[in-house]
Amino acid sequence: MRALISVLLLVFATGAGAASKQEINADVREALQNFQKQTSAGHELSKKASGMLVFPSVIKAGVGIGGEYGEGALLVKGKTVAYYNIAAASIGLQLGAQARSQIVLFMNDKALADFRKSKGWKAGVDGSVALATLGAGGALDTETARQPIIGFIFSNKGLMYNLTFEGSKITRISK
Repeated sequence: MRALISVLLLVFATGAGAASKQEINADVREALQNFQKQTSAGHELSKKASGMLVFPSVIKAGVGIGGEYGEGALLVKGKTVAYYNIAAASIGLQLGAQARSQIVLFMNDKALADFRKSKGWKAGVDGSVALATLGAGGALDTETARQPIIGFIFSNKGLMYNLTFEGSKITRISK
C-alpha cells in the first residue's frame, strides 16, 4: 500500500513539474502520428476541425482516491496557439495507474471560441464532449461526427472505450 501511494505521489509530482514548450510540442507531434495510425476516420475528421486540443500523455492513478493530470497544446490550422493542462479527481473503487493520450476536436468556430475564452473549461459543464467510438470497418458513428466537440482517448494499443472526459478541468497554462 505504501509503495502504491509513493508511486501516486511520484506520478503527480512529476506532472506538476511542467514540461517545456519544446517537450510538449514534440510529444504532441508524436501523439498525432499515433492518432493517425489508430483511426483514419478520426484523422480525416481532425482535418475539418476548427481547433484540436492534444494531450499526449494523461496519467491517471488511484488507490480509492484517484486523479489524473496531463499537459498539451491547442492547435489551430496546424499551429500551436496555446498550452493547457487537464486535471480530474475521483473517489471510488480504483487501484492502479495508466497513461493515455486524449484529443479534443472543436468542430466549429463557436465551440472553439467558447473554449478559448473560458478561464477553466470543465467537460460536461462548459461543453459536452462526445466520446468517439468506431463502428464496423473503423467508421466513426455518424451521430458523434455531427457533434460540436468530439473527444478521442487512445493508447499505443488503440482507441480506449468506457472512458470519459466528464469532470475533467482544462486550464490554460503559460509556457
